[in-house]
Amino acid sequence: MKPPFDGHCGGHRALWAGALAALTLALTSCDSTPNERRAVARNAGRELDTLASSAAHKIARVGKATATYDAANRARRARPLDPRQQIAMETKLLGPYSGQVNALTPADLPNAYTQFIREVRAGRATWTDRDWDYARAVYQRLNDQLKQIRLDMPARYEVAIRARQAEWVTLQAGHTASGISAATKQQPK
Repeated sequence: MKPPFDGHCGGHRALWAGALAALTLALTSCDSTPNERRAVARNAGRELDTLASSAAHKIARVGKATATYDAANRARRARPLDPRQQIAMETKLLGPYSGQVNALTPADLPNAYTQFIREVRAGRATWTDRDWDYARAVYQRLNDQLKQIRLDMPARYEVAIRARQAEWVTLQAGHTASGISAATKQQPK
């Protein structure tokens, strides 16, 4: 599996470069002059400086890309959702539970979350950022209903709901990571 950001292995390279420099210094110190050892140490130091500079540049690129991605998200989320699109997304994600979220009982709610997650898994690959906004609104409605009926809910139902909520957070985080990765690739090197 490819790491989400290109510079992920920079720390490993720096570690190996340092180990290589120490090994080289140790091997050359057995039968070398102080000037030769000083030259090896200077070269190893330059190599470490180069790796550190490269890693710092990559971190700065990711930071800029993250800031750009966050700004675009804030601007998009500031626009109100279209009520018709909300109804359409709720229908798509909740199927038979659509239109009755506020009437869901403790016995119905775990199944509604399961339906929601099943549809999110199926559609997420083709979703735009705005689709995620609409899905987030549906998820929030489910959570609001959970707050209303939580005291009447058996623990076994709440455990099932928590598992679906954790999966939602994971899927949403994966989408965010993909967005930041794409924004990083668009940043000038």
